[in-house]
Amino acid sequence: MPDRPLRVDAQRNRQRLVDAAVQAFSQAGAEVTLDRVAREAGVGIGTLYRHFPTREALVEAAYRNELAKLCDAVPELLATRPAQTAVRDWMDRFVDYLATKRGMADALRLVIASGANPYAHSRDRLLAALNDLLAAGVAAGTVRSDVAAADVLAGLSGVALVAGEPEQRDQAGRLLDLLMDGLRHRQG
Repeated sequence: MPDRPLRVDAQRNRQRLVDAAVQAFSQAGAEVTLDRVAREAGVGIGTLYRHFPTREALVEAAYRNELAKLCDAVPELLATRPAQTAVRDWMDRFVDYLATKRGMADALRLVIASGANPYAHSRDRLLAALNDLLAAGVAAGTVRSDVAAADVLAGLSGVALVAGEPEQRDQAGRLLDLLMDGLRHRQG
């Protein structure tokens, strides 16, 4: 039997569960109880299990939700900001995304141990998002045309690795500004 679309209230409950899971797993790690996630989402445990039959399914959905929010933000950023600003703003979001992912690391390891691969399409989605941002910057004449999205992704990952904690936000911002300076198109 094919999956039926969720009712509006079921979609809302599912999203509340995912949001609560992201918050709980990124702050408290894999030991968070599913009862706590359901309680923080304002739903019963039965509702949680209807949407996510296993802890791993919930963790994977939470991770994929964060990835989607990051990547799906690109069109709005490009529509509401100059390309160069959109690139820089997305970089801040990327650091936040990796900080959340780091907080969920233990829970994600459990998903991988169960045989699932939550990262299966992550790199492709991130590279596509970055390619769109960089292409807009190139078209606007503000970003160099000889920069590969994979190189920018590696640089962003490095910044998030060394300065992704909340107490290091100032350093992360300075490092992202340096990375952005390296991307700027130079007249000459």
